[in-house]
Amino acid sequence: MTTSEPLHNIHFFEPLDESQLARIRETTREIRLGAGEPLFAQGDRAQQFFMLLEGSIKLFLLSREGEEKVIEVVRPRQFFAEAVMFMEHGRYPVNATALGESRLLAFDDRTFLDLLQESPGLTLRMLAAMSRRLHALVREIDELSLHNATYRLVTYLLQQDRTEEGRIDLFIPKQIIASRLSIKPETLSRILARLREEGLVDVTGDRVTLIDEAALRALLAH
Repeated sequence: MTTSEPLHNIHFFEPLDESQLARIRETTREIRLGAGEPLFAQGDRAQQFFMLLEGSIKLFLLSREGEEKVIEVVRPRQFFAEAVMFMEHGRYPVNATALGESRLLAFDDRTFLDLLQESPGLTLRMLAAMSRRLHALVREIDELSLHNATYRLVTYLLQQDRTEEGRIDLFIPKQIIASRLSIKPETLSRILARLREEGLVDVTGDRVTLIDEAALRALLAH
């Protein structure tokens, strides 16, 4: 293992004893990616899953016309591609590319599956994590299919970390956010402009400040 990241500090691995953690360390490697550098492609054989330490990774699909549909943007301390180890075909269902300079850990699937058989605690944590991801996906499908573009964007903004003054620093490009929300980039820009004109937000470059959070939340009730 080439990383100094202490595995015992990762909440997910708390049920494991030192000998089990040592087995993970032996097969874990650190990966560094530059902006735009791919991690894996859709259809590649899956032999590892990952945890992002720094940066951001976009998970996306490509249409036949070459258009991207962003499925998820992975944030630091988040695991991804762990469910693939349970799939019969064992191939990544999406593409993964770094949005900026990124550092992540790659865990060996076979080692982890062996540990799941030995550790009920680890198995329960894996099930809980996958259950939370499933509920999040169901909620997202509901938002994408039943609500308009304004609702999706306002919901996204309200979910972001912000300062006490309501300032949000968007860590990914607006076109990626638009793809993630299944709206056109120009539509996202028009909605932000309208919200600014109505005095609900202020937009400066990649910084959005929520001026009237109560009014924004009221939009979601309509």
